[in-house]
Amino acid sequence: MATVAKKAQLLLVDDDASTLASLSRAFRLAGHEATVCDNANRAVELLRNERFDLIFSDVVMPGKSGLEFLEEIRNAGVNAPVILISGQANIEMAVRATKLGALDFLEKPLSTDKLLVTVENALRLTRLEDENRELKKRLGKHQLVGSGAAMKKLLGQIDRVAGSETRVCIVGETGTGKELVARAIHEKSPRHDGPFVTLNCAAVPAELIESELFGHEKGAFTGAAGRHIGKFEQAEGGTLFLDEIGDMPLAMQAKLLRVLEECEVERVGGDKPVKVNVRVVVATHRDLEQLVEQNQFRRDLFHRIYVFPLALPSLRERQEDFPDLVKHFARQVAAQNGWREKEFSAEAIAAFERYGWPGNVRELRNIVERLVLLAEGEKVSAEDAQSALPAGQRAADAGASGANGTLATRIEAFEKEVLLAELRRHNFHMTNVARTLGLERSHLYKKCQQLGIDLQTLRKPD
Repeated sequence: MATVAKKAQLLLVDDDASTLASLSRAFRLAGHEATVCDNANRAVELLRNERFDLIFSDVVMPGKSGLEFLEEIRNAGVNAPVILISGQANIEMAVRATKLGALDFLEKPLSTDKLLVTVENALRLTRLEDENRELKKRLGKHQLVGSGAAMKKLLGQIDRVAGSETRVCIVGETGTGKELVARAIHEKSPRHDGPFVTLNCAAVPAELIESELFGHEKGAFTGAAGRHIGKFEQAEGGTLFLDEIGDMPLAMQAKLLRVLEECEVERVGGDKPVKVNVRVVVATHRDLEQLVEQNQFRRDLFHRIYVFPLALPSLRERQEDFPDLVKHFARQVAAQNGWREKEFSAEAIAAFERYGWPGNVRELRNIVERLVLLAEGEKVSAEDAQSALPAGQRAADAGASGANGTLATRIEAFEKEVLLAELRRHNFHMTNVARTLGLERSHLYKKCQQLGIDLQTLRKPD
């Protein structure tokens, strides 16, 4: 097998001096640099100041085991590949190592040839991952696309606030790109070399969110087998993005307020505070001011986070950006999947412009991906585009352009399209939909029934 040209910086952790000596000699003869440590605590200290391409660690060591060492450095953000070695290996140990993120698990005694092949494979995998990250960067995975008036205004606001420590609250409908905006703020800020850490407050159970944010100590609760570093500590020196802050439980809101005021966290089960230096950016699709009035969101926390509200435009407000967005997504999904890139006709884009896009940019990307995969020919036609849109929109287009569409049919189709768009936009919250459309709730339910909108089916998750 051909050797890897790159000279690797290796870290070897083992309490057995003879093992360290034999491993370091073998690696140096192969052209690599090897640093040795005889215990895990010393290796953790070393990793705070030095970067290694690959780490080898024994599992059974006095004090801190190799598994505990692996968990600790992963929680601290060390991403170098780790290979565990042991003379007392068993299936349970190997499974746990894999779950903690070990690249491989080797049994002693070690073959020199196998070790060198393992190094080559690990370096090759790291190189592929680096190339993949670079490809994603070139494809603009986190790129804000659009040159219309709404986007120009948004980009100007991002530029103004990014260089400061001002707290930003990103508001907008679901699918408008709130995380992309948070990333843009981070990447344009003085903290851009630090980590960008995210937490969706609506996706974490109420009983676990404190541990996710602040971390926990070993034995803090049933199942806490080791120390867990929370999102605040993971984001040290960088940015913590709290998505859907409006869904955070009230009890947790009080604890978050204290952290924002004191700039320190206390792990669950811990007995001393840990200072943190983190910029917090939050986002929500909900009306926080209304939640405050309804006593569902703390007023004092609202004033802490709502310093610079950044309102994202819906896709309906970005008509000028459709050509750029469609072209960007078509190129992106084709490159990521190895598909042939397809052009979208002006008529296809016009069909998109007539649709209400309740799912906003996220929904547009999904439909573009579907069409790049399924559409026949090199160009996506208006018929292709309409076939990918929801049934209610296809009916409205047919009624608007078809020769046999009566005025009553067209009006009914339009009403159904508007109702479906508002229902999805408000996540089927009937009171909010009725208020937006100026209807009584009872009238709204009756209208849905008349138009054949099955609320029970639509509410079911995908």
